[in-house]
Amino acid sequence: MPEEQSQTIMAVDELQAIIQRCQILEEIDFKGEDFNLFQVAGQKCLEDGYAAQLLEIIQNEKNKVIIKNMGWNLISPLVRCIFMYKQEDDKREHCLKILDQLAQLCNPKELFLGLLEQIEQTSGEQVCQTVMLLLQPLQTVLLKLQNKKAYSVGLSLAMIMNQLTPLPVPYTKQQIQEDKLGLCQCCNAVVHFAKPFVNEVVKNMEESSEYNDMELKEELLKFCMKSLKYPLLTAQLEQLEGIEEHPLRHFATEIIDILWNVRELIPLLFLHRKGKSPHWENQEFADIEQKNSADSLACLSYLMFVQHFGIDCFPMVFSPSYLLQCNMMHVEVLLKRTEESMLSKGLDLFESSLLRMEDNSLLHKYLEFRDFIDVPQDLVKVMTLCPIEHLRKKSLNILQLFIDKFDAEGKYTLFRCLLKTSNHAGVEGYIIKNIKDQIHLALTKSCGNTWFTGHHLVSLLDLVLLLPEGAETDLLQNSDRIMASLNLLRYLVIKDCESDNQTGVWTALPKIEQNFLKPLHVGLNMSKAHYEAEIKNKKENRRETHSSNTVCSLTVSGEKMPAMTTEMQLQVLHSALFTFDLIESVLARVEELIELKIKAVMDENS
Repeated sequence: MPEEQSQTIMAVDELQAIIQRCQILEEIDFKGEDFNLFQVAGQKCLEDGYAAQLLEIIQNEKNKVIIKNMGWNLISPLVRCIFMYKQEDDKREHCLKILDQLAQLCNPKELFLGLLEQIEQTSGEQVCQTVMLLLQPLQTVLLKLQNKKAYSVGLSLAMIMNQLTPLPVPYTKQQIQEDKLGLCQCCNAVVHFAKPFVNEVVKNMEESSEYNDMELKEELLKFCMKSLKYPLLTAQLEQLEGIEEHPLRHFATEIIDILWNVRELIPLLFLHRKGKSPHWENQEFADIEQKNSADSLACLSYLMFVQHFGIDCFPMVFSPSYLLQCNMMHVEVLLKRTEESMLSKGLDLFESSLLRMEDNSLLHKYLEFRDFIDVPQDLVKVMTLCPIEHLRKKSLNILQLFIDKFDAEGKYTLFRCLLKTSNHAGVEGYIIKNIKDQIHLALTKSCGNTWFTGHHLVSLLDLVLLLPEGAETDLLQNSDRIMASLNLLRYLVIKDCESDNQTGVWTALPKIEQNFLKPLHVGLNMSKAHYEAEIKNKKENRRETHSSNTVCSLTVSGEKMPAMTTEMQLQVLHSALFTFDLIESVLARVEELIELKIKAVMDENS
């Protein structure tokens, strides 16, 4: 007999010997040594490929008590062997049958701990495979538990989600189709695993309107909240062409269904996150809990109002402005993130909430809510700092949409706020252009708009028609704002006669000249002289070195430019001079118009 076969048969015989000795013992007489010997012998049988013999031993009715007490010890070697064999291998099939038998026969409490331990110990690429392998036996065991069932279900779901969370969420179409680590498949398997427990909660709630056993419901709610944060908050949930059933969209639908079935979907959508956080003595834990809850609720609102999951369950009794107010806190949470998936969800949720509203219908009083001031400032940061071009462009469009929804006083207040807080010349220039458009509407339509005429407008012009640092202002860096301001002033001078003075610009003209026009003249002269001197120096240096390819650095508007040749630097400097010339020409035209208007009035009066 070959030595290898002899050793294997010895392992099977050894296991049989241990079982025969234990068969004559009472359950309470099993010793620690018996457990160890059973585990070692059982593991040896599995590792040597004799799973079929082990399965027979486990299925033997005479061994029922022994397997009930000792079988859970085989979980770890059993899982290792299952992954070792190929799908079509009979030995793998035998191992799977052993796992099923252990779920049926073992002490539920012991097996539960053994299965959880196995899930906890797995890592890397085997996480999803291990979880999917053990979900069915784990579900079988949990359904058998009588004591602490809710706690055990919650522990299982928490352990599984903690193991999945470090895995990257497939984002592109190709990644979703490949599902390399099996995350999409695993998430849907976990939802299927949870269904009997959801059904139990639903049944109990239907049978008694005074159903007080909230533990299991709360554990399922925690699972849904974790799922909303991961993977759904990170996932690409748009319907993708070529994918018939998007697995993460399916998972999102299942999570929404659970929340609806346990009667928590609508309450969560209107939950102010500061109101329902559990009490933590440790403030750090409280902050973490609040942040996690805020992320989850933001994702839930996105699923409902953008992707329309569960929208059929939503009561259509709320005004668009109230829904916008409810969603603003979620938009704020998402816009403060830097990840593309979360930023895009925040922009989509904001846009969706705004599109429900008529233009000019949002009352100015909403700006008393902190979110209505903070969110546009976050939007400005996306517009100016986000490295992703399509998100920058979208955020600009949404800012305009937000402006359009407010009544006249709301627009006025919002413009003042953004001019004071944006700290970006391009954004300020954009706001000033919006102010010009509102003035035009006020002057051309008989709508009684007093916010963009008269003393209100004069107060707003104080913020617009000035140089932030007087003549020392960096004109190149602020050129967008300066050009928009000059164009606005030119419009006011042309459109509003001094005799009418509807806008109040003629009353404010001395202040405008003092704070804006004169400092701008001085600043232009200083800037042009500086840049012309720089150009002269560069040309002289070029002649001395007899080359236009010398690489050196240049500082423009306080920022060091990338290394450039002298010729490239000269191009930048000439471009700056062109900008100053452009500003100067518009400034000259504005002053010419002012002079002509004043002269015309004087001629009339003389």
